[in-house]
Amino acid sequence: MSSAERHIIAMGGGGFSIEPDNPALDLYVLRQARSKNPRVCFLATASGDADSYIVNFYSAFTRLNCRPTHLSLFGRVPDLHKLLLEQDIIYVGGGNTRSMLALWRAWGLPEILRAAWEAGVVLAGLSAGAICWFEAGITDAVAGRLSVLQGLGFLAGSCCPHYAGEPERRPAYHNFITSGEIAAGIAIDDGAAAHFIGTELARVVASQADATAYQVSVSAGSAVEAPLPAEALPEA
Repeated sequence: MSSAERHIIAMGGGGFSIEPDNPALDLYVLRQARSKNPRVCFLATASGDADSYIVNFYSAFTRLNCRPTHLSLFGRVPDLHKLLLEQDIIYVGGGNTRSMLALWRAWGLPEILRAAWEAGVVLAGLSAGAICWFEAGITDAVAGRLSVLQGLGFLAGSCCPHYAGEPERRPAYHNFITSGEIAAGIAIDDGAAAHFIGTELARVVASQADATAYQVSVSAGSAVEAPLPAEALPEA
């Protein structure tokens, strides 16, 4: 295994697709790369590779100090191992996590993404692009309800995005944890990101004054939240 430092940055919601006028989280992701002019590959799989999402990515990242590209799993697919291992950052967008993971597994992407992570490529993303790295997450992939979804397992425990932004998320996450359907884990607000170095949480950063993350666990049969102090990003 490579001795490179491994980074995963999980955003509850934010970045160019949710805060187009506030690049704080995206700039934070860029600063973690091993290059001062990093290569950034966007995976919009969870949106079905929506053209508008990919256009928005390029519109945002061509204004920043980086070299943006994207990977589509529709149409002709390039050499995935070569493309992803030559990146400095792999940035995963939001959408339908269940469909995204199914397609990734069909193409052998989990193994390639793990190899990239172990080689020092920063893995980042929001919503679907946040929960995918954990053992499990809370998803709205099925219309009208939240459910538990098994992730890639790069990080232990579970993850719930959009924690303060979508009112149904908090009670659903609490219920899943107290019932034992999902392991304890981290809940992340829109405008906040949890930065893991190796497999340990290193810090929480925020692009909004009231955004943060929480460790959520069970005590005496009830869900317990422990707020995590968030560092306000200078560009916010």
